[in-house]
Amino acid sequence: MSATKQFDPATLAVIQNAMAAICDEMDVVLERAAFNPVMSEARDRANGIYNMSTGDVIAQGATGLPIFVGVMQAAVKSVLAEYPDLGPGDMVILNDPYCGGTHLMDVKLVRAYFYKGERFAVLANSGHWTDVGGAVPGGFNVRATSILAEGVRIPPLLLMKNGVMQEGVLKLLLANMRVPEERLGDLKAQLAGLNIGDQRLTELLDKYGKDHVAQHVEELKHRSERQMRAYIGAMPDGRYSFETCLDSDGIVLQPINIAVDAQIKGDEIVFDFSRSSAPVRGPLNAAIAATETAVFIALKHIFPDVPINGGIFKPVTVIAPESTFLNAKYPRAVSGSSAEVTLRVIDAVFGALAQAAPDRVPAASFGSVANFTLGGYDPVRRKDYIMFRFSGGGYGGHPVCDGLSNGSPSISAARAAQLEVVELLYPVRFDHYKLREGTGGAGEHRGGCGMEFQLRILAGEAVASVLGDRGRFPPFGLNGGASGKMAEVEFVRNHKSYVPEHVSKDEGITLEPGDTVRIATAGGGGWGKPLDRDSHAVIEDIRLGFVSVADAERDYAVAATRSGEGWQLDEAGTKRLREKAGV
Repeated sequence: MSATKQFDPATLAVIQNAMAAICDEMDVVLERAAFNPVMSEARDRANGIYNMSTGDVIAQGATGLPIFVGVMQAAVKSVLAEYPDLGPGDMVILNDPYCGGTHLMDVKLVRAYFYKGERFAVLANSGHWTDVGGAVPGGFNVRATSILAEGVRIPPLLLMKNGVMQEGVLKLLLANMRVPEERLGDLKAQLAGLNIGDQRLTELLDKYGKDHVAQHVEELKHRSERQMRAYIGAMPDGRYSFETCLDSDGIVLQPINIAVDAQIKGDEIVFDFSRSSAPVRGPLNAAIAATETAVFIALKHIFPDVPINGGIFKPVTVIAPESTFLNAKYPRAVSGSSAEVTLRVIDAVFGALAQAAPDRVPAASFGSVANFTLGGYDPVRRKDYIMFRFSGGGYGGHPVCDGLSNGSPSISAARAAQLEVVELLYPVRFDHYKLREGTGGAGEHRGGCGMEFQLRILAGEAVASVLGDRGRFPPFGLNGGASGKMAEVEFVRNHKSYVPEHVSKDEGITLEPGDTVRIATAGGGGWGKPLDRDSHAVIEDIRLGFVSVADAERDYAVAATRSGEGWQLDEAGTKRLREKAGV
């Protein structure tokens, strides 16, 4: 089509932005209607429009989680395979990691969109429900050896037929989930998002015509493919390998290895993960859709101007055999799939492509969502509750800038729920919420700082779990940059400190009023040699508290001397440094 028809660039831009705007509005509607703050405040959700025949993504909202781009595409493909004749008013629900999912808490709704009686596209969304049953409140069962212990697994299931809710199915699902009234509210919020998408897409087709829009959508896909191919083709042909690892699977205290071999040939690239660790006992196995999507998130970080649609997937092949933990099959446990494993896959891709495109690739980020769940009974409000919280951390230094401090995980555009909202909903109080100064790796462009919070139980007994990483292996630096500092987790119960054996993974931690939990995320790795950093930037870092005087003396002293600051590792030089930094 694109070879024989000329397209007006302005019209292409209008339709591209209109599609994205529809998804943005779906996101906002879902966000404002959701009951749990993970969706309503933290934006752990996404909405998209998909091809009616192939299931390929057409558009997704700007604030939707990037991890859901490829995952939701895989989910839509699974639904279309199961229900090829999805009719008007039919809606499918699923959370099955083995057919286009991540972990069970990410629940997806898929509905066909009809225009004047003809199916034109598919609308879908995904949202993190704070509980879907299972042995542990919140679903992050660190010691699970089977998905059966993680919650209710929902294969593609018809939840609405001809616009009528299948009440028996809904009743069965909610009967196996904690705080079911909240789950029902989240379901209705996702329905509201699909409804507004249906309305706005109809308005767009009424304005421009169905065939006209369809032609432009197809052309946008071709252009994204050509753009991605151009970027790949600009990198030297060759084989680029890299290895990194996760701390453990939560059960066996041994590293889990991710090894990737990236083969660039012309304008195509193959990422082969065959040398990675075998499936693990614990919940750190990854669904194949999550592994594949993590690769594309890494590419999107490196080539950010390529528009998201089905075209970006065409020049890229991902190989992850079932013999590895990156292609989980039933009944492997997968609750750490969508966050911890995918973040390390991104690091592996960064490490490999840094060799082919060193001017584009950042050092490793903090690389852990630090999934923290607290469940219990609130005696003041007289109701059960489940609180889920994820954390930001330090980004890796980049070839052109320092890493972001307390940024969102690189699989997401999510934000931490406001402390005041959390304290209003649950019987907890935050003692502090702050940057972890000095945790970013030194470099010409330093890594960003991690963050730390500590919360205190105010009333009732609670049970906590945490599923994170970066407690044993720090985020790596690139091009001579230093590693970032590692994560920490500490519980204080009855005035006694407890640190998990697996550092950032544990469950079933009972807490009483006055007990505290402290979670601290890693800093990002540095990029470039520390001694190449501009001395004025070093002094500004000290003034702002990003690094201490002692750290600056150790890592950056020669840089200041080299650029004429006259700063030496002697008493007089240290005094001048302190004076310049105002400390």
